[in-house]
Amino acid sequence: MAHVYLSAAHKSSGKTTLTLGLARALKNRGHQVQVFKKGPDYIDPIWHSHAAGRPCYNLDFHLMQRAEIEQLFARHASTAEISLIEGNKGLYDGMDLEGSDSNAGLAKLLQAPVVLVIDCQGITRGIAPLLVGYQAFDPAIRFGGIILNKVAGPRHEQKLRAAIERYTGFRVLGSLPRDDRLEIVERHIGLIPGNESAEAETKIETIAAQVAARIDLDALLEIARQAPSPRPPAASAPASPAEPLRIGILRDRAFGFYYNEDLDSLRASGAELVPIDALHDSRLPEIQGLIIGGGFPEVFMRELSANAGLRADVRRAAEAGLPIYAECGGLMYLARSIHWQGQRAEMVGLIAADAVMGERPVGRGYAELVSTGQGPYLPPAGTLLPAHEFHYSHLENLADAPIYAYDVRRGHGIDGRQDGIVYKNVLASYCHFRGSGPNGWIGRFITQARHIARHNPAARAA
Repeated sequence: MAHVYLSAAHKSSGKTTLTLGLARALKNRGHQVQVFKKGPDYIDPIWHSHAAGRPCYNLDFHLMQRAEIEQLFARHASTAEISLIEGNKGLYDGMDLEGSDSNAGLAKLLQAPVVLVIDCQGITRGIAPLLVGYQAFDPAIRFGGIILNKVAGPRHEQKLRAAIERYTGFRVLGSLPRDDRLEIVERHIGLIPGNESAEAETKIETIAAQVAARIDLDALLEIARQAPSPRPPAASAPASPAEPLRIGILRDRAFGFYYNEDLDSLRASGAELVPIDALHDSRLPEIQGLIIGGGFPEVFMRELSANAGLRADVRRAAEAGLPIYAECGGLMYLARSIHWQGQRAEMVGLIAADAVMGERPVGRGYAELVSTGQGPYLPPAGTLLPAHEFHYSHLENLADAPIYAYDVRRGHGIDGRQDGIVYKNVLASYCHFRGSGPNGWIGRFITQARHIARHNPAARAA
């Protein structure tokens, strides 16, 4: 269960590109690679899953307890030869001044040696005090080495290596050049998801080829194998037999933001996940519940609008009582319309409001909400729920006074005070929640779907 933590001095240092390349390069050598990503991130894990050929899992102090992080890590790391953990932002960055929720904190929790990815643009001898400072700041961090990124050329690399050798004890594992072919195109909300990019596979192989040629993979494996093995995962209780339950899930170029842990939890709860393409499938299949995650519905609003058959089916099923859980992009899809770049497109119309895209984020970062208890799949009123959000849209022309599932303690949600519109058995929010765990929505959603399937056959979408 070898593992290594890939971090940096600051965000946008090239960690994601390097992690993709390492995962695929090691896979191409015949290794079983498991990738983890710190933080509430949907897009990077889509790419990592492609690169490694197995699902990437998120590890996050805000959404998970420390014991949950350890258990999830041990469960999936135990089935791989090497695990790569990609950090977010810089090694010592986090909300807590003491660093308990930082990348360094996670590296210590998982006893993972750290490999720093250094963005070398505009720096030569100055790399030495940077590295010395990072090493001295927290002596409990065990550094395995560094990788030089965005190196201008051989002369630049020579100067960097000389300074590192002269002033530090860091081991250089290799370098990557400044090369447009290694860049992943960015968009207003981050990296373009791998499920949308037709060239994702070519891009990953291009990066992997450079990594294999310029990074000492054997040295990286040696460092990873020095990490202590995590505690064995706790044995999960055998699932009790349950009647089949088909849960539809929108998974296409417009909707793809799902935690792999949550997909596992849905299956473990007895759900058969039925993928639905909102761009091309004109009817809902036979399902007893529907999940609509986040994504980029505004980019595909014309295609979504043109698929009037599916939009009508979703609305009919919801009116009949079908349980529907939606987050962010899913909320926008259930709204009356989406407005973006001077264009308007009709959506499902279940929520009497218009989703209007802006130039700047409306809600961004970690959030905390309190359950009102007024709606399906909710814990008791007053329960504090950790969440996160990142949306450029807001709702306008909201009719009447909807029932809200959550009061916002931190964050923005729908209006800065409330989030989670409830309509019949529909719950649609801007904030993203972890579905797994004791306060996750999955258990209650499945229970509700089973109850409705038994007692209200008319709510079954077909």
